[in-house]
Amino acid sequence: MWATAVGVARVRALETQREDALFRDPLAQAFAAAGGLWPSSPPLSDEAARRRRLAVSFSIVIRTKFLDDLLLQACASGVRQVVLLGAGMDSRAFRMDWLEGTRLFEVDTAAPLDFKASVLRQERAVARCERITVAVDLREDWPGALAAAGHDPVVPTVWIAEGLLIYLPEDAVELLLARISAQSAAGSRMGLTLGSRGVIERFGVDAAPGSASSMWVSEMPDDPVGWLAGHGWDADSHTLRERAAAYGRPISTPARDEERPGGLISAVRPSHGSRFLG
Repeated sequence: MWATAVGVARVRALETQREDALFRDPLAQAFAAAGGLWPSSPPLSDEAARRRRLAVSFSIVIRTKFLDDLLLQACASGVRQVVLLGAGMDSRAFRMDWLEGTRLFEVDTAAPLDFKASVLRQERAVARCERITVAVDLREDWPGALAAAGHDPVVPTVWIAEGLLIYLPEDAVELLLARISAQSAAGSRMGLTLGSRGVIERFGVDAAPGSASSMWVSEMPDDPVGWLAGHGWDADSHTLRERAAAYGRPISTPARDEERPGGLISAVRPSHGSRFLG
């Protein structure tokens, strides 16, 4: 499944080439090329598949900008621990301006981390913060591995789960959130991307075998803010359409129906959050 991260890198590389880029990811092209997706990607079978790819690419660009902003806000508020869950080809350690003392943990399985390390060596990339890789499967005891790598649950952390939860069944999503919450001091932040309601039916049902959308299994709850409150977080839900308009990339097609809660989530662990632990 991690190979889909190379496809995400290709999207970020294409965005980086735009004059009006919402972010710049200088390493994305190298990741895409090493994974065989640059300069071109496999041709699509039909127009519907092409439209799906464009829609997914657009959502990747918007969510990347959304989470970049969330991380900068968390850092400005004093958070100095960052954890990227399912880090894939994320290059934020290298492309963002971090304040002194920031420690960034990239959690993923060994295969993508090894692939990534080879590209980073080739590019002679230098991280702009203390970068720590944690090779562990998120179905295993990743909190233990993270603690062994130096994560301190007593001080605030900003957690990012980007393009991850849609691949996990509901029980695995619940376990992941419970584990994040148990490692989060008051003042911690969290950025999540969730599959919007109906996205599997629209994109996944007739997706090509092995494609990213063919592996989607989880959509967001009807009330994501309430769901996260149950885990001890004060959350805000944002739609792709709303954020795209705010970033100067409005979606031209009208909304199909009444806007539901969105799958771009920002959350804060309040000072009373400890009562939710356990």
